Amino acid sequence: MFDYDKNFPLDLREVGTRVEDGIARRLFSFATPFGYRRVAQIIRPDRDGSFAAILYVHWLEPEAHDSNRTQFINEASEMAKRGAVSLLVETMWSDRDWFLKRTQADDERNSIQQVIELRIAMDVLLAQPNVDARRFAYVGHDFGAMYGALAGSVDPRPTHYVLMAGTPRFPEWYLYYPKLEGDARAQFIAQMQPLDPITRVAQIAPAPILFQFATNDPHVPQNRAQEFFDAARDPKELRWYAAGHGLNEQATRERVAWVIEKLLLDFR
Repeated sequence: MFDYDKNFPLDLREVGTRVEDGIARRLFSFATPFGYRRVAQIIRPDRDGSFAAILYVHWLEPEAHDSNRTQFINEASEMAKRGAVSLLVETMWSDRDWFLKRTQADDERNSIQQVIELRIAMDVLLAQPNVDARRFAYVGHDFGAMYGALAGSVDPRPTHYVLMAGTPRFPEWYLYYPKLEGDARAQFIAQMQPLDPITRVAQIAPAPILFQFATNDPHVPQNRAQEFFDAARDPKELRWYAAGHGLNEQATRERVAWVIEKLLLDFR
């Protein structure tokens, strides 16, 4: 379902590169097999060495300024200082109006295409100079966490995962809008079940997973969060935060510390 032509021409188009304070930032776009392009940014140390890899995939919060590939830009910059090459990538939900434009008729196809895009993003990241593919973390928030679970179920390359505030089943969000009732609703739930993160998250093992959830999240009630965690296999860890869906600074500090430890980054 999520296979793609590894020889598909990505046609990377450079936008610009900036080096400052020992960090190199490269903005570019790449082609997809679906007739559109995605924008991405590499943030890496401006020095020689062997570097870990991190793929950051952002959340959807249309009212937030960071509901796009810039969400983790400060975190990626910190990781560059410690010896990691990060890729921040555009997704289908980078468009603030995407959720309102889509319908349930689109969701299965869009989901399959998004997973393939994430696998292509992994290709781009791991092709960067001096990247150590044995130290590769996937960090995703909201939809970023959910589609990360799908990608990880078929692609064994990430060695560690941080999944933040994702819900275990797509219809729990995709049925917010447009509304469906009766047979149409039941059919959509059944159609999406093979793609639901809770159906696939166990296949990420043996890669360790850190789950981060909030105690006051209107989109991911605690029982759903616990159910998602329970479906994963060991090694796994669950941490709760007194916050809403966006989590908080404590979650950021703990996530950064966890990734630094697992990827054997600079502890300074």
